[in-house]
Amino acid sequence: MSQISINNLTFCYEGSPDFVFEHVSFSIDTDWKLGFLGRNGKGKTTFLKLLLGEYEYSGKIHSSVRFAYFPCRFRPEHMEQCGLELLEYMKADCEFWRVCCELERLHVDAEVLYRPFGTLSQGERTKVMLAVLFSGTHDFLLIDEPTSHLDRASRETVKAYLMGKKSFILVSHDRDLLDACVDHVLVLNRRSIEVQSGSFSSWWENKRRKDAFVQMENEKHLKEIGKLRKAADRSRQWADKSEKSKIGVDPVKDQNLAGRRPYIGMKTKKMQSRVRQMERRMEREIKEKEGLLQDVEQVADLKLTPMKHHKECLVWADEYGLFWPGTLKPVFEGLCFTIQQEERVFLNGENGCGKSSLIHAVLASLASDREEAFQELKLTERGILKTASGLAVSYISQDTSFLRGSIRAFCQDRGLEESLFCAVLRQLDLERTQFTKPMENYSEGQKKKVLLAASLMTPAHLYIWDEPLNYIDVFSRMQIEKLLLSCRPTMLVVEHDVRFRETVATKVVEL
Repeated sequence: MSQISINNLTFCYEGSPDFVFEHVSFSIDTDWKLGFLGRNGKGKTTFLKLLLGEYEYSGKIHSSVRFAYFPCRFRPEHMEQCGLELLEYMKADCEFWRVCCELERLHVDAEVLYRPFGTLSQGERTKVMLAVLFSGTHDFLLIDEPTSHLDRASRETVKAYLMGKKSFILVSHDRDLLDACVDHVLVLNRRSIEVQSGSFSSWWENKRRKDAFVQMENEKHLKEIGKLRKAADRSRQWADKSEKSKIGVDPVKDQNLAGRRPYIGMKTKKMQSRVRQMERRMEREIKEKEGLLQDVEQVADLKLTPMKHHKECLVWADEYGLFWPGTLKPVFEGLCFTIQQEERVFLNGENGCGKSSLIHAVLASLASDREEAFQELKLTERGILKTASGLAVSYISQDTSFLRGSIRAFCQDRGLEESLFCAVLRQLDLERTQFTKPMENYSEGQKKKVLLAASLMTPAHLYIWDEPLNYIDVFSRMQIEKLLLSCRPTMLVVEHDVRFRETVATKVVEL
């Protein structure tokens, strides 16, 4: 066992006035299974790249281990090569037999190494990369969002695999994965960095209790500050009144007041000194309490305005199927389900079973020219799929690559009020400094928050969300859960976060 020591780490991106890290110091053991948490855009991936030596920084990072990063970064030409040819690229000293052993633990046949890498599913690519990286010895793995875009079965496989490993930092917002796989957590709080033993749930419970205590103490503190302010105001008023009584006194005409003038001056001076002492005390106490509150997660309540439709059933499918054109091969078939008002219907199934295709079919059925819409979809349909007339839909796609340019241009394009849109983004904890930056420079989590904010601001009968939580931080996930439970919108959702689905879904449709 050895340690990774971070001493006085300071880093900011070139041209940026904001520090990502400033005078940060902590240590972690290399045999830990460390969960890495924090709000979107707080620097989790940046920290991993600092460990890898990809950026220049001030301070010191000391470690005796070699780091390996997941996911491996492939070039376009790599997609045409088979996995076997890429072993050396992914890990220079990996041994084929060790990779095969790790693939077996991931329930993957070694034949995937003989297929072009671009033909592998997302789950297969993830498992191959993990197998290669864990096949080495004495490596400390930096694992960044390994379950993104994976279906439930693949998530369970990856979770079981990581449970049997150690010596890694795991960046993830999947609460179920973190609880199962980590024994320590490293948290980027709002103003500090915290290292704590235990699972995500134990850390969250400790944080919840700590935040509640700090809030209670702060309320008591505010009452004390109020009393001090009133006392200071009274003293200040008395001192001002006394000071004014000295003015205009003629010692020749008014012998009595003239004799009392030094005494009044002395008392005034004492009261003014007392006021200054009270003010300094208030400033110290306010600063102290504000310091405690800096790391309290004060999650704002989001708003949603779902519309009421005149029909109770908004979507109806009977023996419905989608087929590849010119073939009898189905994407899926024989599907029967309904979406009633205030139902939150989640689609569940393996990657490639047609969840996103079904969503696109529902959207195509709303088009004025349904036939043309399905031609663009490049799928043929059989059976019945009906949607209520005049249905207003708010849609979030998986893809965020189209988000480019300014927030202002995005709002203009979608007919959104810019100031209100930015207010929603702030409620989702997007920093104001991001509003002036082009969206192509946003993190994946920040891009998803842009799409979420746009959907929340769009009144609709039906909200269709396709993997809305990819890369979204834990705190925002809980925030969205609370919103959906309180507002009860009608929804069709694809989302692989187990905790989110168990909390929010009213119906699950298996494909």
